[in-house]
Amino acid sequence: ARPLQTKNLEPRLCLPVVMSGSLGEFNAAGPFETRNFVDGEFVKSSSGKTFETVNPATEEVIASVEDSNATDVDAAVAAARRAFSDGSEWKTMNASGRRDLMLKLANAIESNKEYLSKLESLDNGKPWKNGAYSAQIDLHLVIQCYRYYAGWADKLQGKHIPVDGEMMCYTRHEPVGVVGQIIPWNFPLLMQAWKLGPALATGCTVVMKTSEKTPLSALAICRLIQEVGFPKGVVNIVSGFGPTAGSPIALHMDVDKIAFTGSSPVGHKIMEMAAQSNLKRVSLELGGKSPLIVLPDADLEQAVSAAHIGLFLNMGQCCCASSRVFVHDDIYDKFVAASAAKAKEWKAGPQFDESSLHGAQVDKIQFDKVMGYIEKGKSEGAKCVAGGDRHGSTGFFVQPTVFSEVTDDMTIAKEEIFGPVSSIIRFTDVKDAIRRANNSKYGLAAGICTRDIGTAVKMAGELQAGTIWINCYNNFDMAAPFGGFKSSGVGRELGEYGLANYTETKTVFIPMDGKY
Repeated sequence: ARPLQTKNLEPRLCLPVVMSGSLGEFNAAGPFETRNFVDGEFVKSSSGKTFETVNPATEEVIASVEDSNATDVDAAVAAARRAFSDGSEWKTMNASGRRDLMLKLANAIESNKEYLSKLESLDNGKPWKNGAYSAQIDLHLVIQCYRYYAGWADKLQGKHIPVDGEMMCYTRHEPVGVVGQIIPWNFPLLMQAWKLGPALATGCTVVMKTSEKTPLSALAICRLIQEVGFPKGVVNIVSGFGPTAGSPIALHMDVDKIAFTGSSPVGHKIMEMAAQSNLKRVSLELGGKSPLIVLPDADLEQAVSAAHIGLFLNMGQCCCASSRVFVHDDIYDKFVAASAAKAKEWKAGPQFDESSLHGAQVDKIQFDKVMGYIEKGKSEGAKCVAGGDRHGSTGFFVQPTVFSEVTDDMTIAKEEIFGPVSSIIRFTDVKDAIRRANNSKYGLAAGICTRDIGTAVKMAGELQAGTIWINCYNNFDMAAPFGGFKSSGVGRELGEYGLANYTETKTVFIPMDGKY
């Protein structure tokens, strides 16, 4: 690959300064909001400590952000509890009032989408704008999510149940209370929306910890939350690390529910901490090692495209990435050649170069992890047919990489890489391919490529995964639930199903003993 020129990696040289709504001008040099957002105000951490967030494309420090601890979490939880208390503005607000506030927030985000998408790209490394997937698409989905859940705020209904005897019985769906939410770094604003949307629609209050790798864009959203008039304490956001800020949320005795998106090992710890404390409700969206099975009758171009989008979207930093591609032996060689050619055309580069289709990995930790898996694939005998090295000499760029002749026992076929590394595996028998696809502790997603709809539907019923894509991959809609089987999680996000994570069902009996 051609080495990157350092000057092209400097965002302030290639990114114009533009006006972007009430957040004002975006400038890659800052300044940016870096304080915690607690009880409706921006505050510094109790310890005075900060940590640095880095531009993945340049390896340069963007800003120093508050390093929160248990004392900061306590303050945020106390604010959230006050906001949820009986008689509070939020607790007594009509459902239509919550709806209108959420719609105002969506409109404010839309008015500031240029600023927010550029800030997201700067902090995360993903392309800002291009002909494929970019931060601008993320912002479109963020706005959709808040508007979708705003529509649910005044439509949460219980049921009338025809019980025996002269009794009336009905149910109420009530907010669970103070909710802890811990979000990841791969889609910061979108994961924030996936969590806040249903929580706010149902009337909960929130204490959220963002990822220490990408804290900035969520804090910019807090400016808009403040601007549109959410009551103090309804949304509280702290920056920091898992052990010092995340664990205190999961262990907190006054947090009623915890929602976490991230790795499966950390998900296990979250569930343990929920049990060790007050047995708080838990929803988890965790890792995956998702299979894509390509049958011999598949449209080759369509199948290669599904595999490519399934793996290389967001630089492979996607929990449902199609990192195990099972291809029938009859078309294996053609598929490998086409996949390798497509990967080689996928241009890597800095996030504000609009010709870049593939940005940097989020940080050096992730870069080193991905490069380690690539070396492991080579050493265990897989054939690297595209990529296989870093891109350039500056920034955390990894070439889009494709391995062929991968076997099920290889490390790259078993472990979640969370990077741009595709493993193409042979099969000859469909039943055997399904068995091998299911032979994983994960079950987040799976894909099928075939022109036989009957076969596709039957396979969809047999694959152990929460989402099945047929002749496509990575299609999402705010109305469609998403979540995993097995070690890929507990519960579902998005759609009507996502509301259940944030409500308690209360049953009410009334004797029908009227006198007349």
